[in-house]
Amino acid sequence: MARFSLPHTCSTLVAAAALSACSGPGGLRGTPDIDSLTATEAAARICSGTLSSEALVQAYLVRAKARPELNAFVTLDETGALQAARAADQRRAGGGACLPLQGVPIVVKDNIQARGLPATAGTPALKNFVPAADAPVLQKLRDAGAIVLGKTNLHELAFGISGYNPAFNTGPQPGVRNAYDATKMAGGSSAGSAAALGARMAPAGLGTDTGGSLRVPCALNGCASLRPSMGRYPQAGIAPISHTRDTAGPMAVAMADVELLDRVVTGAPALLPADLKAVRLGVVPGFLANLDSDTRGAWEAALARLKAAGVTVVDVTMPQLAELNGKVGFPVALYEAYDDMVAYLARYNTGVSINQMAAAIASPDVKGTYDALVIPRKLPGPGGLVDAALIYQAAMTVHRPALVKLYADTFASQRLDALVFPTVPRTALPATPEASSLENFGLFIQNTDPGSNAGIPGIQLPMGLGASSRMPTGLELDGPVGSDRRLIAIGLALEKVLGRLPAAR
Repeated sequence: MARFSLPHTCSTLVAAAALSACSGPGGLRGTPDIDSLTATEAAARICSGTLSSEALVQAYLVRAKARPELNAFVTLDETGALQAARAADQRRAGGGACLPLQGVPIVVKDNIQARGLPATAGTPALKNFVPAADAPVLQKLRDAGAIVLGKTNLHELAFGISGYNPAFNTGPQPGVRNAYDATKMAGGSSAGSAAALGARMAPAGLGTDTGGSLRVPCALNGCASLRPSMGRYPQAGIAPISHTRDTAGPMAVAMADVELLDRVVTGAPALLPADLKAVRLGVVPGFLANLDSDTRGAWEAALARLKAAGVTVVDVTMPQLAELNGKVGFPVALYEAYDDMVAYLARYNTGVSINQMAAAIASPDVKGTYDALVIPRKLPGPGGLVDAALIYQAAMTVHRPALVKLYADTFASQRLDALVFPTVPRTALPATPEASSLENFGLFIQNTDPGSNAGIPGIQLPMGLGASSRMPTGLELDGPVGSDRRLIAIGLALEKVLGRLPAAR
């Protein structure tokens, strides 16, 4: 492992020249524009012999090391990535069958295990935990030819929406920073993966999502992502919060790459973009609360373009949605967090107990949650903290089934492909400890959390830069359980209407 050391291959490369061809048989036959290159395009060029994996990995490594102030990586695996790239080029030169992700570098959130690399989950107590095997979801991508460029930073233990984590930093200021403005938060919890994609340190990657952690940071950093239907992706080898709510998912610079990664993980057939004239979307008024002017302007413009492209948009109501969601979200996540983490720490022989881990938590917001709620198994109730067991039982046996039914009935009665709404109500906040406040947490998951608790799939794609802030805004579609591939097909079509955001500068 090497962290931000100069590349050894083509050692005269500097940042400005990194996209030029290296000499020798492994060099570029064409210069990649990594600001616009997608993972799908990169794989095709590597397979055709017009681009070498080694030169592509070099270019991304130089870009990653050029922006240490973003704190995007916990571990940048320069040595391992270059070795894998050379092997990919040798495989192609030897006539091996082309793989779907042949030689394409990806980034991996550091709560997902990657063999031979630390799996810190963004917390100090796990900084020396190095798993011997990939998490199954990552193994599927490696088997398809993907190369792990590095492990990305995150909101500590995935317990937050800002990405402001003081534990692992490569730049002078703490916390993962937004690719478009390093004074702003990256969003969480998959902060490092989203910042890396926005800054074009990689074309695609993996994150995880409990209540918005794939979609919130992509909304704020201009990338696309999928929260899969619950249970669709394997969850072994991933530091947990809640087995009822957690899922891994793909993140990428383009919807075509989300489609490709999802296809590799699930074995689904390839997709074409949906016919937007056959798409019916619902708008729930409550999802339009608390929008800032930039987000509202981007939303209204995006909705007008969708309608002009032939999408049918209808207003729908979902009575008791907020009430039901409130009775499910925190009770489930905070109760399951204890048992699930205890099991994880033991199963993978981390050598760390949950009490040791909690004692070393670096982020005040996460430590407060663990010390007051997770470890003692408590939840806020009338008059103070109360035992969580009965609240959790009611959430799982009464309120969550009601929430699931509400979504299913809404989709069926209104004949909807999906609900559509702004992913988050605001553009990125300043990257300060205050970004991690409970108030901001609730604000930034107001639209992503309900579908998460119902176990349904959701896609996020950019809907433009804010008129005044020039910061990314995001559009989300939540569909019926199991409709992941239909959502992706719609996303492919919508991206053609809305366009992709330019790379951050």
